[in-house]
Amino acid sequence: MATQPRAWQRMLSGRRLDLLDPTPVDIEIEDIAHGLAFVARWNGQTKGDFAYSVAEHSLLVEELFGRIAPKAPVKWRLAALLHDAPEYVIGDMISPVKAAVGPGYGELDHRLSAAIHIRFGLPAAIPKTIKKQIKRADRISAWMEATQIAGFSEAEATKFFGRPDKALMEGLQITLRPPIEVRRAYLARHAELLAEL
Repeated sequence: MATQPRAWQRMLSGRRLDLLDPTPVDIEIEDIAHGLAFVARWNGQTKGDFAYSVAEHSLLVEELFGRIAPKAPVKWRLAALLHDAPEYVIGDMISPVKAAVGPGYGELDHRLSAAIHIRFGLPAAIPKTIKKQIKRADRISAWMEATQIAGFSEAEATKFFGRPDKALMEGLQITLRPPIEVRRAYLARHAELLAEL
């Protein structure tokens, strides 16, 4: 009789996260911050001495979301910070790989997102209007990353990610830091947002 393949991962916190049935009690922000600080965006194909991590990207998306929706309740800024949190266990797959994997990737991401949201006091499903604003911030971040560290021309980045509002990016610069610094910054921002809820 064949045994079922293992579908859980042991976290550094000691938690055992079941990927097929994730529960909020098995999710810790320290695990998320640590994992995201070590997951490279763009499959690591970026300029600089450090990979541009999903944690760094998430901090930028949360900042951009705040500029797009300055009057939004703080819980939606928290949702923006956590928008890629499932990648702490499933990694950051570039869009072509997601397309090749098929709908199974989206279902896994959805299950993990729901558990993460509930863990931190958010609704399992984020309202469509908020999701749309977070996605806009995500695309602006991708445009910035593409042009500043991934070797894209502005025209090429605009073709894939749309033309961003330059005013929303004013004063922002892509930052490359060691994972330990990014992890600390992510944890600090998460704590600040929770304190404001």
